[in-house]
Amino acid sequence: MIMTRMGRPGDAAEIVRLRRLMFAAMDGRDSPGPWERDAEATARRQLAAEEPVLGAFVVDGDPALGGPHLAACAVGRIEERLPAPGHPAGRFGFVFTVCTDPRYRGRGFARATTEALLDWFAARDVTRVDLHATEDAEHLYRGLGFAEHSLALSLDLSRRPRPA
Repeated sequence: MIMTRMGRPGDAAEIVRLRRLMFAAMDGRDSPGPWERDAEATARRQLAAEEPVLGAFVVDGDPALGGPHLAACAVGRIEERLPAPGHPAGRFGFVFTVCTDPRYRGRGFARATTEALLDWFAARDVTRVDLHATEDAEHLYRGLGFAEHSLALSLDLSRRPRPA
């Protein structure tokens, strides 16, 4: 049986380490930088909130494989929008990090942490959860019941000219 637990503020650095591994696996490039410090501070603050909107579920790694570390995590956030007929609480979830340290892959940790995160969302009246999947992970999410929802468009405002 896989033992997942809720992430704590003290897990922030490890969550960011796993997030960096996820990005490297997605595009083949390691991307160290100041974003890591900022992400760690944000995760620490949001995980410490009295009514957290950031949910993180983790599996602890084996200390024999290199000191205290996390083997896997699934991290998501609750967004509150205006209620609608199909979403009476107006709460939506977004999963933005699911990663397993390469030393632990193939053991079901991604599924276990994602299922724990989905349960956390459900307990908070979230009625829809979205995510972006890589080709490699699509089978995991489809196996959990995810399906195409609609055409999604996005705009990177950092690339848009600033108004004068």
